[in-house]
Amino acid sequence: MNCRFTPSKELLDRITKIYPTPFHLYSEAEIKSRAANLNKAFSWNKNYKEYYAVKACPTPGIIEILKDQNCGVDCASLCELILADRLGFRGDDIMFSSNETPGGEYSYAKKLGAVINLDDFSMIDFLEQECGLPDKICLRYNPGGELKLGNFVMGNPQDAKFGMTRDQIFEGAEKCLSRGVKKLGLHAFLASNTIDESYYPTNAAILMRLAADLIKTFGCEIFMINLSGGIGIPYRPEQEAPDIYRISDGVRREYESILAPVTKNDVCIASELGRYMTGPAGILVSKIIHKKHTHKEYLGLDSCAADLMRPAMYGAYHHITIPGKENAPLTDKYDVVGSLCENNDKFAVDRPLPKCEIGDYVIIHDTGAHGRSMGYNYNGRLRCAEVLLKEDGTFELIRRAETPEDYFATLDMTGYFSDIKNLT
Repeated sequence: MNCRFTPSKELLDRITKIYPTPFHLYSEAEIKSRAANLNKAFSWNKNYKEYYAVKACPTPGIIEILKDQNCGVDCASLCELILADRLGFRGDDIMFSSNETPGGEYSYAKKLGAVINLDDFSMIDFLEQECGLPDKICLRYNPGGELKLGNFVMGNPQDAKFGMTRDQIFEGAEKCLSRGVKKLGLHAFLASNTIDESYYPTNAAILMRLAADLIKTFGCEIFMINLSGGIGIPYRPEQEAPDIYRISDGVRREYESILAPVTKNDVCIASELGRYMTGPAGILVSKIIHKKHTHKEYLGLDSCAADLMRPAMYGAYHHITIPGKENAPLTDKYDVVGSLCENNDKFAVDRPLPKCEIGDYVIIHDTGAHGRSMGYNYNGRLRCAEVLLKEDGTFELIRRAETPEDYFATLDMTGYFSDIKNLT
């Protein structure tokens, strides 16, 4: 079984005396360790840059840890750009990889000096009309067809809404270069959450061959090969975590074979990892508040899909442990559920667990990416807090839990809700 971030019951008792469940708890030490290993693995590339995918966990307290580890940010919306701005990111430390983008967002990204990654051929004219083309620009590629790793089909890029065809990349490159763009980058996202170590090298080879062809055709400078995200984590206990050093070595071999012979400059290899960087560093901490005995056995938690949507939306597996009962036999089988009026509000179905009682903590693992960030307010449920466990063993609140005042804040109904604090 993979090692997981699992705080002791004693530590949770200390935290919950100040911050009641539910909350997402993050390990500063784990985040730093993952960032350090990633940077070390790709240190062969002089200009390597990890752009943390802000959508995975858009919490300043988390992003600042990664900033201290020399990570940039990958933004896809106005609010993510604002967050990057307020945290002091500028220039090449920001990737703006958006799609169907309003013009004002391009203007803001250019103002910050961000590396703009164009998702569509038509966006070249759109960007130029909105705020002018920058000196360097990235083009997002979609090779179409099926993505195969060995004999296994990983996905169908042709069905993805992202990126340009090969012909559009060449036409786009020619248009950009003729209009003053001096350097071109390439970007592709072809698979999500894969623990197959050949994915990144495969994506790198696709982009590097395309880059080599662009260099031969236009004599242009390629400044970046952005492999985007896609490296996954082992959500299930029986899965093995991908080895970032072997992955990087595979990318290095493709670089030396394909790209190094045709370019004089050190091309930046970039990544936009979110799940890999913070997923295993976060957990959702809940308590059992009800046990229901009908046709099945249910554990009712004080959290719900508003705090972690992935199981309800995708049927995604998240490992579950019961602090204080880590070594107890898995004698019982439960559906672990939340309080939404939706039957899919289930964190687990028929999950073998130790015998559980009301008041037990429940840890839902690997929620540090696409956990709290995907939360929502359906059914009037409020999103929970975020707490950071620091390297020295102390902890701090980095995002408070939502309140009814937050829920009603956007309504122009002062007469109805002006006294909301007195109602709760």
